[in-house]
Amino acid sequence: MEYPVKAEVKDAANFIEEEINADILAGKVPHHIHTRFPPEPNGYIHIGHVKAMCIDFNTAEKYGGLCNLRFDDTNPEKEDIEYVNALMQDIAWMGYDITGGVFYGSDYSQQIYDFAEQLIGSGDAYVDELTPDETRTYRGTLTEPGKNSPWRDRPAHESLDLFRRMRAGEFENGARTLRAKIDMASPNVLLRDPVIYRIKHATHWRTGDDWCIYPMYDFAHPIQDALEGITHSLCSLEYEIHRPLYDWVIDRLGFAHRPRQIEFARLKITGTLLSKRYLRQLVFSGYMSGWDDPRMPTLRGMRRRGFTPSAIRDFIGRAGVSKADSTVDYGLLEACVREDLDAAAPRAMAVLEPLKVVLTNWPADRIDYMECENHPKNPDMGTRKVAFGRELYIERGDFMEEPVKGFFRLKPGGEVRLKSAYIIRCEDVIKDEDGAVVQVNCTVDMDSRTGMEGANRKVKGTLHWVEAGTSVLAEVRLYDRLILDEYEDADDENEEAFGRDKVIDVMARVNPASKTVLSGCRVEAMLGGAAAEQRYQFVRNGYFCADADSTAQRPVFNRVVSLKDSWARQQKKG
Repeated sequence: MEYPVKAEVKDAANFIEEEINADILAGKVPHHIHTRFPPEPNGYIHIGHVKAMCIDFNTAEKYGGLCNLRFDDTNPEKEDIEYVNALMQDIAWMGYDITGGVFYGSDYSQQIYDFAEQLIGSGDAYVDELTPDETRTYRGTLTEPGKNSPWRDRPAHESLDLFRRMRAGEFENGARTLRAKIDMASPNVLLRDPVIYRIKHATHWRTGDDWCIYPMYDFAHPIQDALEGITHSLCSLEYEIHRPLYDWVIDRLGFAHRPRQIEFARLKITGTLLSKRYLRQLVFSGYMSGWDDPRMPTLRGMRRRGFTPSAIRDFIGRAGVSKADSTVDYGLLEACVREDLDAAAPRAMAVLEPLKVVLTNWPADRIDYMECENHPKNPDMGTRKVAFGRELYIERGDFMEEPVKGFFRLKPGGEVRLKSAYIIRCEDVIKDEDGAVVQVNCTVDMDSRTGMEGANRKVKGTLHWVEAGTSVLAEVRLYDRLILDEYEDADDENEEAFGRDKVIDVMARVNPASKTVLSGCRVEAMLGGAAAEQRYQFVRNGYFCADADSTAQRPVFNRVVSLKDSWARQQKKG
């Protein structure tokens, strides 16, 4: 293989790059830097996984090296081609090139099996017959050493025969395991003769029924890294305790190429649930519409909601790479999205809770077209024509019959400017039989049109609006944080990864206001044909994205983020 760039020291932006620089200077990297991103195809990746994705791909890119995509598909019961395809699409959407190639853990099945036989032959592994419960009991505790299995010292030829019979499918699930023979008194519990192979009679999505025994990740991981020439195996912090086992496997199997494992702190975000187990619960219970529900922290959900790859990558960069666990405020992610969309999203007018305004001195059959800028900070985005007529809609919250102090929007006898149009004055209020305001009658100052010579009279309030006859009825979905702030660390995936029996009431964590649907919104005419994933700033309302459910007859928009962080203000008020 011809490597792209020989590794050279770079200015380090984090401790991982400092470690890599030290390895380069020490001559431990003879050619190029080579990393890998190893997702398990048992679900859709979420923002927590994206941190690992960014670190793996960005590190390789910075050093001019390669990054492999390797699917950790050695657990046939939960994996599926659906997730493989989704992962490939998500990586491409995030803007990463898989420079090192695409690999599958299952493709190494025979090689890993052969290495297991090698360990048996060298006396470093044995077939055990303890039940899972007995295995846990024999392992001991954090303060008490474990004790040897009765089968720990069985002859190598006997273990080899049993292992081959396991491979042939002779035993039921759980009846036998292959364990590494290390040290049952080790202070590191993971070194107390860990299981490295287990029996699973299940059809694999890729290899079918070719195998009924599968390696554990701690055994497969270092072998795959060594075979692929990985120089730096970058893992999340919970694998720090696994590193001695990683190195033990490399040493015992005598690999000439020695990859190095480096661990970093996982991403934890307030107001966010990052456990596949609980995300599955929300999806399969029907609470979520699917893995792409815009409230989900999956890339599918974030993409549908309207987040951009550049904003997500910016967020990961600002969150930083460290060795210490910490929790990042969700507000930082929102800020990154706002900053990105502020520069890129064209402006449009949409009225989310409409109140009819009738301009009594405007001719009933007259429609004018106002020149509206598409982006106030980017003239190159041009302008658009927006219809203006006798009947309009404004936001219900922009009118107050009995205004409080400091209310500078529309009120009886008061004047406001309609954005890019005219100044209007409230003359009369129409109510229904219950006393609710249903219409506001106003007059137009015909000499106040924006851009007209001499039309610079100042009023304190400027409102957005849409013309009644040409505007389009739309559905708008307002999204907020999925998890209540009182549950700051809602990431229990560590429990899932290591099989600990911890159950939470996930529904107690869900923010009941995480989704609000407004079905009677009115949007300007051009938004009726918005393509899915097209993003806009709705003037004075926030950033919105056309949803996949949109049709020309009934557009649907998701609020990506508000213009400002309302969450902190709500919490203070509460």
